[in-house]
Amino acid sequence: MRKNPDYSLTAPDDVKALVRSAPWATMVSNTEAGLVVSHYPFLLEEDAEGITIVSHVGRPDERLHELGQHEMVVVFYGPSGYISPGWYDLATGVPTWDFVTVHAYGVPEILSDDENLRVLDRLVDHFEDPLPNPFRMRGTLENAAYAERIVHGTVGFRMRVTRFEGKNKMSQDKSPEVVDRIVAALRAPGPYSNAGLADTIDASRPSEPVE
Repeated sequence: MRKNPDYSLTAPDDVKALVRSAPWATMVSNTEAGLVVSHYPFLLEEDAEGITIVSHVGRPDERLHELGQHEMVVVFYGPSGYISPGWYDLATGVPTWDFVTVHAYGVPEILSDDENLRVLDRLVDHFEDPLPNPFRMRGTLENAAYAERIVHGTVGFRMRVTRFEGKNKMSQDKSPEVVDRIVAALRAPGPYSNAGLADTIDASRPSEPVE
């Protein structure tokens, strides 16, 4: 990503917050056969030192990505959306796009089948817990046996993030009055209504306007 100090996301806690809120991510590996891109959900290992993420891929994606052989980048995306200059109420302006994203780099470590099954359990529990009647992957003997059979069709991995690049571009270069109008427009009904982006812009307001 192009460096821009005004929008840099540099705090590990902010990276973790993005992973928690937007777990569906893009994996990119530069292999001998060329670039390989896949999409999978990720979870943080909350008790790990630094930033460590876990996921799994369906076979044979682990061979296509050459997992464990070299560095991989995982891209996480938060709220984003089009920002119209018509919302600024200024004499001049150009359109832009507000967004938050993190590129996380590291070398994946392949998990054993037992540990992969535990990660799959965590993934299922993570997404099922908000439901009134959450499904459990090993909630019954029958389903536990099924899960233990299908786990062999997946490969789990852990990736300690050794470096990351993040950007949180949320109209920080605009005056507080213009940001107010942008947030109001995003909250209003219309083709670009985006309450999640409005909330993130609100939370990203600098203590002092960026000149």
